[in-house]
Amino acid sequence: MLKVCVLASGSSANCIYVATPRTRILIDAGLSGKETTRRLGETQADLAEVQAVCLTHEHDDHRSCIRLLQRRHGLEVYANSGTIEALSRSNGFGDVRWNMFTTGVAFEIGDLAIEPFSVPHDSYEPVGFIVASADRRLGVVTDMGMPTELIRERLRSCNIVIVEANHDEDMLRDADRPWPLKQRIAGRQGHLSNVQAGELIADVAGPELRTVFLAHLSMDCNRPELALKTVRRALAKHGLTHVEVKLTYPDRISEVAEV
Repeated sequence: MLKVCVLASGSSANCIYVATPRTRILIDAGLSGKETTRRLGETQADLAEVQAVCLTHEHDDHRSCIRLLQRRHGLEVYANSGTIEALSRSNGFGDVRWNMFTTGVAFEIGDLAIEPFSVPHDSYEPVGFIVASADRRLGVVTDMGMPTELIRERLRSCNIVIVEANHDEDMLRDADRPWPLKQRIAGRQGHLSNVQAGELIADVAGPELRTVFLAHLSMDCNRPELALKTVRRALAKHGLTHVEVKLTYPDRISEVAEV
């Protein structure tokens, strides 16, 4: 059994809980320690049972709590060399005890096999993850400017996928934001639109895929119902009506998915 709950997703904080009966990890740690504990409790989990946190990249909304989680709760922290180098240049991360992984090389935590793979985003060495236990597979790609063939290859055969649906293209164009910021978001190192998310999911979905979580929705340039409609329409166009599409939230946990 593989259990997944997105504790938080958005520009303010990101954190994903993944568990088997033997192993419990977090992917990213952008919440406060208190809020991480509270939201885990809503899934009937205890932070004391979590062994590790794996970082996708160094941006603050993904890593703000790692020092506290390690110091107070003994969690191991896993990151690649680019992320470690970036954080080592920041104040407050000099005492973190790192477990360094190599992008493209799988590693194990308990009975979870974790494969990090490169994604295009404006950070030092950003990754997505495939998290597998026995024949159950979770794919996580929450910050990426464009789908690549590598991303497509990794997400195929997953049972659960967490994928970014950051913005609606029209809402981003019309938003009261500086033009350089709009260019960054829509660029190849920025964030994925609803249309791009729908096309990616439809492309990688097979009979094994059961649940998709839409992540990192912009509060200004997207609407939850619009993201759902766009992705569901893309799936229906390809006859993929067996795939359930769920939302994630910045201020509360998602539904729990199990496979």
